[in-house]
Amino acid sequence: MKRTFLLMLAACALNANAEQKLTVTVENPLKIERQDAPVVMKLNPTGEQVRSALVTIDGKEIPCQLDDLNGDKIFDELCFTTDLGKREKKTFQVTLFNEGKPRSYEPRVYIEMVLPNSKVKQKNKHDMYISELTVDRGVSSYNLQHHHGIDFESELTGFRIYFDHRQSVDLYGKRKKQLELRETQFYTQPEQLEQGYGDDVLWCGQTFALGALRGWDGKQPTMLEDVEHRTQRIIARGPVRVIAEVVCDEWNAPCPTPNAQPVTLRERYIQWAGHRDVTVEAKFSRPVADYEFSTGIINVKGSEEFSDKKGLRGCWGSDYTVSGKDTLTHKKETVGLGICIPRQHVKQELKADNDNYAFVIATPTDELKYAITFGSDNETFGYHSAKDWFSYLAEWKKELEPVTVNVKQ
Repeated sequence: MKRTFLLMLAACALNANAEQKLTVTVENPLKIERQDAPVVMKLNPTGEQVRSALVTIDGKEIPCQLDDLNGDKIFDELCFTTDLGKREKKTFQVTLFNEGKPRSYEPRVYIEMVLPNSKVKQKNKHDMYISELTVDRGVSSYNLQHHHGIDFESELTGFRIYFDHRQSVDLYGKRKKQLELRETQFYTQPEQLEQGYGDDVLWCGQTFALGALRGWDGKQPTMLEDVEHRTQRIIARGPVRVIAEVVCDEWNAPCPTPNAQPVTLRERYIQWAGHRDVTVEAKFSRPVADYEFSTGIINVKGSEEFSDKKGLRGCWGSDYTVSGKDTLTHKKETVGLGICIPRQHVKQELKADNDNYAFVIATPTDELKYAITFGSDNETFGYHSAKDWFSYLAEWKKELEPVTVNVKQ
């Protein structure tokens, strides 16, 4: 009996120290060079639970990230980024461990949710950090968070998503490549501006801002007002990518089907290290073939428009970031905006009006996916004319095609 017990302990110890070695081949299918191309590996849900991972190429360790996407305390995906030349193929060695903790790397992305703290007197020093916030129907949620909603950034650009019926995506433009939202918390002070920090560069109002997903009643966009609960949460914090999630429970979206039941909308906003763009992944609680939705970008005052008539649309223009044109404390901000929607989801590209460059979109399934991007003329590293911005948008659309990932044991 004692021998059997010892053998069982030995087997448990061996299993606890088990590791899985994989060879991962990543290929760029495009004839263009790509920097920080995202690589995502699904982890085997029936195998040993992964606790830590190591990714190397030619014996050199590179930053990677393990993400639990559904909150069950089990990692679902391993991700990292890599630079790839035209049609280039690279081979990585991946080791998965079922013990320990995820390895630590210098973050290249950042995400936060912050509650106001009346006990802290210094500006931009709110320290009541949270990971999730849910409100019931009828609650005025816009002012519950310090910066009115979850915010996140890469070294190139920053975003925040308003925690209200608009769910507008507001923009934080950088001057130099760095992470800075923890210091400025989206409200950059004069002394920080003098030090080269970025700032809010867009006025949103009731517009789509940059790619807000909304309903469509057959004639016009509708806000996400009639919901049972509204939630924002942090899914992934980096160091390679951040994932922000916004949920509208039991949304009574406009639907031509009589007595249609409410549908729950779950949106994820994903930003990668080295990227100015964000992927928007919308997941509904059931197929929504009977529905139509809307999205688009704000028509920045006096902006010049770009469209390839195949789901890619952008603009370049200048406006104040506050209503009333407060020229004493704010200057006009020049920005380039872009949205790219898979062609199969585009029902109609609407003619520009005073507020938006809009689309009517739909899906026969329970999923919608599109991408948004922007640039600020304040950048020392970016684009400074409509011509250059529209040229970038055409290349960006190509780069949205994912790399090919093959995994071998």
